[in-house]
Amino acid sequence: MNTDVLIVGGGLMGSSIALQLAMRGFKSIVLDKQSPGRHASGVNAGGLRQINRDPAEIPLTVEAAKMWRDIESLVDSDCDARFPGQIRVAENEADMQKLQQRVDLVRSLGYQHEEIIDKKELYQLVPALAPHCVGALICREDGYARPYHALTAFRLKAESLGVKYYSATEVNSLRQEGEGWEVRTSKGMFKSDVLVNCAGAWANNISTMLDEPVPLTPTALMLMVTERLPHFVAPVMGAASRKLSFKQMQNGTLIIGGALLAKLDFATEKTEIDWRKLAESAETVSHFFPQLKDVRIVRAWAGIESYMPDNIPVISASQSFKNAYHAFGFSAHGFQLSPIIGKIMASLIIDGKTDLPIEPFHISRFN
Repeated sequence: MNTDVLIVGGGLMGSSIALQLAMRGFKSIVLDKQSPGRHASGVNAGGLRQINRDPAEIPLTVEAAKMWRDIESLVDSDCDARFPGQIRVAENEADMQKLQQRVDLVRSLGYQHEEIIDKKELYQLVPALAPHCVGALICREDGYARPYHALTAFRLKAESLGVKYYSATEVNSLRQEGEGWEVRTSKGMFKSDVLVNCAGAWANNISTMLDEPVPLTPTALMLMVTERLPHFVAPVMGAASRKLSFKQMQNGTLIIGGALLAKLDFATEKTEIDWRKLAESAETVSHFFPQLKDVRIVRAWAGIESYMPDNIPVISASQSFKNAYHAFGFSAHGFQLSPIIGKIMASLIIDGKTDLPIEPFHISRFN
């Protein structure tokens, strides 16, 4: 099977790249060792977040936010995106100083999307919040979408433009033939002019085949969902000094996170929920919203994510081979970035450059 570009990994990043390439007339094949979005892309919390990003990511997340606002024009679906804002709550003056330092940093970089709100405005926005909080950091443009809806929309749009997906297709070996690629898989040989590594938690397998291994750590983050509740909170909620992350979805359920880790057997790709840690997360939510202490949890899950030591992704051309590229290691915050990653990678592949500053994300920082 021959194609212009062969993309390894069928999650949101791979699909976004394939879509942008198709929009510019390039043929792509997307391979996935399981099914597209089986792990990080399909099971994350769906946060659309500019707030509290690594400074290197801010230019990318700001551009991605513009794309999410008009996502239907790109993928023919609104992906159930909503933009009620995101808030990081301060419980004391030390928290407020910490959040003010964050605002000062963002302003020093030339951006205005993060701001401090006082106690009065905080309780106007979130009247159900426990009364002890003193203010918050807010990004009024942030929000959330439904990961599975987004994943499906990106894939269907890409397929409508000629992108071919191959599920249950694991890469066994790579070989550069001239300046193109021969890729042997569990379902036969694929040939392409360009190779893109979007393999998520398995991306180090591909980068190692390209003689540029990276210190990627596969990690399983836990999430849980509650029964449906009457609407009581609009913004996505976080906290300055506690592991808090939750949102109330359109149907009334709460999606609760907090960067808590499940037990992971990466060799068998199995995760085991740590209920004690989830109990701690539920206790944190109850601390800020005591009225939720008796709410029922109906489901918990964990998907496998790829973490880099510096918690920012790899977005670059290969330093070892021509016509090979990487986009992986999004460390559990790639959902928001997915539309802009497609544009960046398509520009790198076709034009040899991008207008956005991606130097901090080069794979050479690990080699």
